[in-house]
Amino acid sequence: MSDTIITIGRQFGSGGREIGEKLSKKLNIPFYDKDLLKRAAKESGLCEEIFENFDEKPTSSFLYSLVMDPYSLGYTSNGFEMPLNHKVFLAAFDTIKKVANEGPCVIVGRCADYALHDYKNCVNLFIQAPMEERIKRIAAKYNLSDDKAKDMIIKKDKQRASYYNYYSTRKWADIKNYHMSIDSSLLGIDGTVDMILDFVKRI
Repeated sequence: MSDTIITIGRQFGSGGREIGEKLSKKLNIPFYDKDLLKRAAKESGLCEEIFENFDEKPTSSFLYSLVMDPYSLGYTSNGFEMPLNHKVFLAAFDTIKKVANEGPCVIVGRCADYALHDYKNCVNLFIQAPMEERIKRIAAKYNLSDDKAKDMIIKKDKQRASYYNYYSTRKWADIKNYHMSIDSSLLGIDGTVDMILDFVKRI
C-alpha cells in the first residue's frame, strides 16, 4: 500500500473528486486534478488556458477535423504540425506518468488509468451514483433547478466519455477498465472513502 497509485474515473455529481481528495489526505499522498493541468502546462511550455479549454472536452466534428486535424483527412505534409488537442493530451499523459514515477498519489480523471495501465502498483476506481442522487448533489452545489442540474450532468458525462473514448482504446465507465466500480450513494462520501481504504490495504 505504501507505493500505491490510485486513479479515479467518475460520473459527474458522484462525488469522485471529493472522495479522491479525502483519500489523499488520509493516506498523506499528493492529489492531482486541476493541478495536473498547471504542471503539464508549465513543463510543456503551452499556455495553461489551452489545457483548460481542452480538459476532458474532445470534439470529433468534421469542421474541427478540417481546421485542427489535417491528419484525419489524409494530409501528412510536413507543413502541418500535430493538432493542438493532441499536443495537450500528450503533455498531460506525460505529466501523469511523471507524478506516478515520483511516488504514491491520487489522480482524478484524464485517462489516468489508461496512461498507467502497465503500472503494477496502480489501483483504478470508478465512482458512480444514481441520477437522482447526482441531481440532488449538483442542484445544491450550484444552486440549480433539478432540470438544469440534470442537463449539466448529462453534458459533463458526455464530455468525459467522449474524451476517454477518443484518446484511449477503451470505453469510459466500462467495468473491465477498473479494479472496482463503486456506487457512492450506498455508503456516502466518507463511507466510500473508508471502503476504498480497506480495499487498498487488502491488495
